[in-house]
Parts: sequence; C-alpha cells; structure tokens
Amino acid sequence: METDNRYANGQVQQSQTGNTLTHYFKTGIIKAQGPLKDNLMDGQWNFYRENGMIWQVGNFKKGVKHGSWVRYSKVGALEYEAHFEEGKEVSKRLYH
Repeated sequence: METDNRYANGQVQQSQTGNTLTHYFKTGIIKAQGPLKDNLMDGQWNFYRENGMIWQVGNFKKGVKHGSWVRYSKVGALEYEAHFEEGKEVSKRLYH
C-alpha cells in the first residue's frame, strides 16, 4: 500500500511504501526516512538537513530511541555518538 500527504504547494509531505515511511521538506528533499512496525518507528532511521546532508542516524524500538545514535554538524563532522535503552540515554561521547 502506498499513501502520501502534500504541502500546500503540492509537494509530497510524507509517503509510505510498504513499511518504509519518508518525510520530506517543502522543497522535496528527504527530511527523514526509516521503517515502521505496527505503525511505530522501528529500526534505523536517517534524518537530513534541508540542504540534503545527513544530520542524524539512529535506531528506534517500538517508537522510542533504542540503540546507537550519531549526529553530524552542518559541515558533516561527527558531533556525538550516543546509546539509548528504552528511550533513555545511557552513554554519550561528544566530539569537538
């Protein structure tokens, strides 16, 4: 099943194909993408900046952060790595 929603300008806001959900900026660039299980985020999700560069990569389990997360700066440098268990941050390493 494929579904989609649109911004006022006609641009697709989000679409779902199979178990993959994709959110878009008004410009059409992908904002976030990842799998769903029972209509909840589950598995690895990728989040992007409006310029198309990767912002965060993280894992969900039943809709909450669970597992490894990394965040990148506006220039693509690693900002931090974190680990979550059942939505709670249990460790974090910052990079400068």
